[in-house]
Amino acid sequence: MISSNDFRTGTTIELDGQVWRVIEFLHVKPGKGSAFVRTKLKSAQSGSVVEKTFRAGEMLASAQLEKSTLQHTYMEGDDYVFMDMASFEETRLTAKQIGDGRKYLKEGMEVNVVSWNGKPIEVELPNS
Repeated sequence: MISSNDFRTGTTIELDGQVWRVIEFLHVKPGKGSAFVRTKLKSAQSGSVVEKTFRAGEMLASAQLEKSTLQHTYMEGDDYVFMDMASFEETRLTAKQIGDGRKYLKEGMEVNVVSWNGKPIEVELPNS
């Protein structure tokens, strides 16, 4: 659980059955009434951006993300195939899951794949 007071850019939360990443936040303390946190959240699954307001101190579920290093081995149709070099297990990702990073993806490149509940949701390319 994470408090809305602890939001920072890049914080990930679970809300309405999806993983959301905080891209902007603003703590507001009005002269009358209670404080609140105004946020812009980006969905890790669909990429949509929404504005949401939370009460100050509201507790939310923190998204438990797993990060693994995989190697891009080849393309098959529209799918990108990655291999875990420790277990030799293959993972297939679509172009939508990889996003704009597919322009820079080369065969043999190692990337970090972020998973939520065992499903890959994001690919992090290495800094070049």
